[in-house]
Amino acid sequence: FNRVLMKRSHEVMSGSNKSVTVTAPSNIAVIKYWGKRDEERILPINGSISVTLDENVMGTITSAASSQEWEGDALWLNDEPESLDTKRMRNCLTNLRPSGDNSALRIASRNNFPTAAGLASSASGYAALVYALGQLYDYKEPTPGYLTAIARQGSGSACRSLMGGFVEWKMGEKEDGSDSYAVQVAPAAHWPEMTAVVCVVSAKKKGVSSTSGMQTSVQTSELLSHRAKEVVPGRLEAMRKAILDKDFESFATLTMQDSNQFHSTCLDTWPPIFYMNDTSRHVVQAVHSLNKQAGRSVCAYTFDAGPNAVIFTLKNDLPAVMKAVLGTFPPATGTDMAQYVNDASALAASGASSPEQCAALGPVSGIPQAEGGSLHRLIVSAVGHGPSVLPESSSLLAQDGQPSKQ
Repeated sequence: FNRVLMKRSHEVMSGSNKSVTVTAPSNIAVIKYWGKRDEERILPINGSISVTLDENVMGTITSAASSQEWEGDALWLNDEPESLDTKRMRNCLTNLRPSGDNSALRIASRNNFPTAAGLASSASGYAALVYALGQLYDYKEPTPGYLTAIARQGSGSACRSLMGGFVEWKMGEKEDGSDSYAVQVAPAAHWPEMTAVVCVVSAKKKGVSSTSGMQTSVQTSELLSHRAKEVVPGRLEAMRKAILDKDFESFATLTMQDSNQFHSTCLDTWPPIFYMNDTSRHVVQAVHSLNKQAGRSVCAYTFDAGPNAVIFTLKNDLPAVMKAVLGTFPPATGTDMAQYVNDASALAASGASSPEQCAALGPVSGIPQAEGGSLHRLIVSAVGHGPSVLPESSSLLAQDGQPSKQ
């Protein structure tokens, strides 16, 4: 991570203009972050651990450029203009923009997966923003992890997206937040067999934002306070060990238990928050049935603040998991399978190549088959290596500082 960060920015515009384009991944927490002890600095009430996904599959591309020839700063998110004058944006810009810099700043950012649907789009978005600005301004970290602490002030979980592999966000204890940053538990190469299957139940924006939900939970849920103080510390230690030992049985159990407890705190919130839906619960039943049938944990589910499931498995078990998911949740008739499943080899391993063949696979034992089209798509991802700088041909900004037409 630090080696990549210290690379010089790609200066792809002529004269005094500079530009850099980067990509940053989403991450999926297996020990959840939910609740802040300091809203201003975005300091969590407990630590968390996540798995970084492949940024080419689930990530954000961000281009940042500066020039004295342009007038005014501007931001575009998924080709739509957005304000740079928000508290969280200012947190990032103030920390990274050189003092006295009077060049106009232009930023364009695009996600390759649904935004605000409970798939950590804010994590990859702010991680890409901070990483791009760090490259643009040739920023040098005063201490290891400092950049992740800046990203944390944009979106808490963004600090974890600045590293690849398996990442822990330290809760910290200091009031100024200087000890609340991300550290790598293990790189992606440590456990390359780990695979995530993202089951997109809904690409719609969730009804209750994570920020709003956390605030209400902290104010009203007694279970959340108990979880943070009494449960999470032990789970963090156990999850670190499971990852370092490559112990999938323990990893799976901890992941599912923590997801369930997180959603229990949402139900304990007043008024209660419902992020999961009937299809989400159907996925839970299917995973438990598949594991029972196998006599071991072949996969594990987790749900962030939304209805979409992420199923973790190992590569050797991926064919069985794909067969179970496609058979239990077949796509609607007429679905283009190349669009429905992003990984052709994973689809082929299931033995099905059409919606009809998926339905014919049948559901997991003891679980009813869902109506065709209950899932919108499946996204298969390896563990990712973290942010990287892209070639100038990938820039989302044109020479005039406006979004490119590509």
